[in-house]
Amino acid sequence: MIHPLLRLAATEPHLLGDHVEAYAALVGEEVSKVSTSLITRVALYAAALCMLAVGLVLVGVALLLYAAVPAAGYPAPWAMFVVPLAPFVLAAGCVVFARSKPTEKAFDAIKKQLNADMAMLREVSAS
Repeated sequence: MIHPLLRLAATEPHLLGDHVEAYAALVGEEVSKVSTSLITRVALYAAALCMLAVGLVLVGVALLLYAAVPAAGYPAPWAMFVVPLAPFVLAAGCVVFARSKPTEKAFDAIKKQLNADMAMLREVSAS
């Protein structure tokens, strides 16, 4: 008795080719989804790092101004706190947004499809 899969491969190989082509499309879709998610997270963390660096530079400028200009000469002393604070808030927002994005289960659809195919093959083999 020949296994049904071998009989199918011998009689209708185009069906197996179509099945392999569908698997290739599924793998391509999963790779695209996972890479897009990863690139988005990396970009958000890079933006947060840049905003952190800008904030630190602005804190340094504010400290230099505080040391160089007499306290009576500040037309808007609150600006020395608010201006460096803005990039820190943006950096925190980027980090929160990057962490709130759900992580994609890599190749979960492919695992489900493989399990379904294996269950079907076991069912055909048993009968």
